[in-house]
Amino acid sequence: MVDITHKSFTLRKAIATAIVKTSSQETIDAIEQRKVPKGDIFEFSRAAALFAIKKTSDVIPDCHPLPVEYAAITYKIEGLQVMISVEVHTIYKTGVEVEAMHGASVAALVMYDMLKPIDKNVEIQNIRLQEKHGGKSDLKKLENQKLMCAVVVCSDTAYKGEKEDTSGKAIVAILKKYGMVDIEYTIIPDEFEMIQNTFKNYITQNKNLVLFTGGTGVSVRDVTPDAIAPLIDKHVPGIVETARNYGQQRIKTAMLSRGVAGFAGETFVLTLPGSKKGVEETMEALFPQLLHVFDVRENQPH
Repeated sequence: MVDITHKSFTLRKAIATAIVKTSSQETIDAIEQRKVPKGDIFEFSRAAALFAIKKTSDVIPDCHPLPVEYAAITYKIEGLQVMISVEVHTIYKTGVEVEAMHGASVAALVMYDMLKPIDKNVEIQNIRLQEKHGGKSDLKKLENQKLMCAVVVCSDTAYKGEKEDTSGKAIVAILKKYGMVDIEYTIIPDEFEMIQNTFKNYITQNKNLVLFTGGTGVSVRDVTPDAIAPLIDKHVPGIVETARNYGQQRIKTAMLSRGVAGFAGETFVLTLPGSKKGVEETMEALFPQLLHVFDVRENQPH
């Protein structure tokens, strides 16, 4: 199965439909009047669809087992057709599109089985996904190309050239993936004043987004949050809480990160861990949804 361990829990929804086409009004009359010999096709197909939704991972090899937290099966008769609609919700790391489509297809099969004794020309048509919501694909595209960004690596060894930086370069690559092109990259030592002055300079330059990597731990030289926090005038604690929670589910020492996030004037700053893995996990947990802060900021009343 596809690895989804890097994904976050979000509300996921999907609606799938299927059509059962009959060949005569007599069949439709039997359905509406509950006179199909095998029983009420709506109730039987509804029960079967619920079983199918919950058992999807048992019959579709690459589907992950997931908690089904809501399911609804509805019907509508249009002419000689029975329209089946299946809606499924979950709060999980992957979507429920296949679960909804599986439910719709099995509901249609049950109807077919129950109707074929009275209608030899009944057909199943157009099993399809109508809607899906949730996950990163739900986030609308922002004008990321317009954002002026800076990535600052806080590392004594990288500054001295004793070690190659991988964390800052990973951040730059991820920002480019989300459409940002104006990205300044620099390496500085773990010095309180140097960190503060670098950030103050970016505030003066009206940078939109400044990401610091390194110096968020608890060692004597880890001073990045201490230098940045006093310059923030609007803290957004939920961002670093989300990052720490995401990290804690993967490595027990993530709770030691002291990252901070917020606005200094119109510049948004975020401090990330120093390791490449820590950076990648934090970016995975927060992006692209974090970029919504710029949309909110731009549209706020003046």
